[in-house]
Amino acid sequence: MNTKERNYTPIIVTLTIAINALVAVLYFMPKGNNLGHIDLTFMPFFNAVMNSFTFIFLLAALYSIIKQKNIKRHRNYIFGAFTTTALFLVSYVTYHALAPNTPFGGEGIIRPIYYFILISHILLSVVIVPLALVTLARGLNMKVEKHRKIARWTMPLWLYVSLTGVIVYLMISPYY
Repeated sequence: MNTKERNYTPIIVTLTIAINALVAVLYFMPKGNNLGHIDLTFMPFFNAVMNSFTFIFLLAALYSIIKQKNIKRHRNYIFGAFTTTALFLVSYVTYHALAPNTPFGGEGIIRPIYYFILISHILLSVVIVPLALVTLARGLNMKVEKHRKIARWTMPLWLYVSLTGVIVYLMISPYY
């Protein structure tokens, strides 16, 4: 079956810029307390759950393609990972637009460990947005060799970002 290749570049560039700019703006934007009566404390937990599901979907996608050679199942797990990542992103942006930042209260050796994990998570999350989108586009266009080549970088980085998102939550959750 010969399908027409779609050009995903405009949407990849637009989403990469919009997502990363929005997260950066929200981080530095002063927070108002206009919704002080609404309890938002469930949102960081929800974010960690979505990151956990993303991690699980990615592992399942990896297993289904490497061990089972099942492209359809692989694709479905990747769509699952994108769905939970999108839900995470909406929740994350909403929470950080409304709630004040939570300072990490740990002391001693745990403090530099936390900040190493947090900073590497943040930096790689910026990188993973275009990588994941390009990898997805190549897969959808059935550019198998190009897809495999970039997926070798995308998969471990995305796994790291989703896992460290959960770890950061677990480390900072006592200070919410």
